[in-house]
Amino acid sequence: MKKIELYVGEEDNERLDHYLAEELNEISRTYIQKLIKDGNVTVDGKYKKPSYLVKEGESILAVVPEAEPLRIKAQNLPIDIVYQDESLAVINKPQGMVVHPAPGNYEGTLVNGLLYHLDNLSSINGVIRPGIVHRLDKDTSGLIVVAKTDIAHRALSNELKDHKIVREYIALLHGRLKEEKGTIDAPIGRDTSNRKKMAVIYKNSKPAITHYQVLKYYDKYTLVRVRLETGRTHQIRVHLSKIGHPVVGDPVYSNGKNEFGIAVQLLHAGRIEFTHPVTGMKLEFKAPCPDLFKEILSKLDRREGYHEDQSIYNGPKSDF
Repeated sequence: MKKIELYVGEEDNERLDHYLAEELNEISRTYIQKLIKDGNVTVDGKYKKPSYLVKEGESILAVVPEAEPLRIKAQNLPIDIVYQDESLAVINKPQGMVVHPAPGNYEGTLVNGLLYHLDNLSSINGVIRPGIVHRLDKDTSGLIVVAKTDIAHRALSNELKDHKIVREYIALLHGRLKEEKGTIDAPIGRDTSNRKKMAVIYKNSKPAITHYQVLKYYDKYTLVRVRLETGRTHQIRVHLSKIGHPVVGDPVYSNGKNEFGIAVQLLHAGRIEFTHPVTGMKLEFKAPCPDLFKEILSKLDRREGYHEDQSIYNGPKSDF
């Protein structure tokens, strides 16, 4: 028998059986329901029904046969390791790379590359998501912190739950924002008409707060810095679309319409700050926007007569 420990991320508000089916997607949902009913799954040490709604910060322990878990292949993929020590690593994830394996996509992910390049990864979150504390969408680039030990993973998960990890993004939006600085406070849940999408919704949802600050106005666009207070799935993309200023290139929440002919959102996690889980030191990392993002901004700068300000690509000090 193998014990798998999972920590519920802040973006989750699913039934226990659905949550486990997504996180342990090498195991069938039918078998997961059997594990729950047979008492092989506990939530914070207590037995729950398959329909129980998991909550942020809860610890789930699942006991499954050794033969069930899938072995994920280590692959020599190009991974930009910004920093690493014995406890953790900070990675600058490129656009187009999925963070962890899922059905039909067990290779070419960040996890496949991490298994090759790092000497160790936390066992929390099982074989599919080893070391993954938080996620970025496939086509969102930027910084992500990875735990190499279980101790580091638990500490970083608690820091994330308590909203103490600072995550700042750079985004190019359609239209011109009226306010130079603001906060979007609107709950997010699964779109009732399309389970693959998220939406601002007031039933079966969770609180979501996004802060934004304008960096530069263009004729038809606004460049902004965004800070997450919570971290729901697709939060930035959903919130900005809701106020009428979707992220340029977003194929889901902006109908994919843009003059640049791109099908990936111009959204980059440019700055992350957190407390080291072992030393207690404050760590801060910045990463420049990817080339595609910079090329489009340079095009807009030239078209509108701006002197290009490269500092914005490195996430200057914010004023939230």
